[in-house]
Amino acid sequence: MAHTTLLVDEHADRVHVTLNRPESRNSFDQTMIDELHAVCAGLEATPKLLILSGAGGTFASGADIRQMIERGRKEALAGINTRLFQRVAALPMPVIAAIDGYALGGGAELAYACDFRIASTRAKIGNPEVGLGIIAGAGATWRLLELVGEPVAKEILMAGRVVTADEALDLRLVSEVVEPDDVLAAAHALADRILVNDRAAIMATKRVIAAPRSAHPQVDLDEQAILFESETKRERMSAFLNRRASKGGA
Repeated sequence: MAHTTLLVDEHADRVHVTLNRPESRNSFDQTMIDELHAVCAGLEATPKLLILSGAGGTFASGADIRQMIERGRKEALAGINTRLFQRVAALPMPVIAAIDGYALGGGAELAYACDFRIASTRAKIGNPEVGLGIIAGAGATWRLLELVGEPVAKEILMAGRVVTADEALDLRLVSEVVEPDDVLAAAHALADRILVNDRAAIMATKRVIAAPRSAHPQVDLDEQAILFESETKRERMSAFLNRRASKGGA
């Protein structure tokens, strides 16, 4: 489909989506939300790794305030951003956020919903929603706690702390910090490291990680039982043993 708020670069094993509303710092309007849902639908039907980035030196500045100011109880309960970010988090293959510049409000919450976050040296991550009379209601109040712990999360969510790239790395909120020109290359390099592995095992691992604590260890055993019967498992293990034998290993 044609997109007006996204740039979509599709490859055989991955899709790179650029949020492309630089005139509003890539804020989420309804059109962008709808187009991202369409991207998710495609990735649910044909699983591929997803890389998300933003145009114009900004990842995303959150919801479009011009639209949000008119929203009321009905829209809040509809979870416009929440439903999208849940869908992103639940995609079958991993999702990488390549964060350059600001990731604020809903932009930060989109990044929290990703499996991996790589930041540029000029990245700034935060949730200023309480200053606008609302909460970070699209996942930050629980995802951020899981990512950085309660004390720091409360400071970000209630005191307006904006985390720099180096601070985010120290907090393990991001896995890597690189120069702005290298953010996408770093995201693709991470994608390469992931995609050299078995797709079925990658997707199974993501499902198991997302499962509630009460589902373990049975969910692990169920997924492993499927993989143990796969021909790919036999091929990959045989190749491993052959490589070791060729190097003189036991």
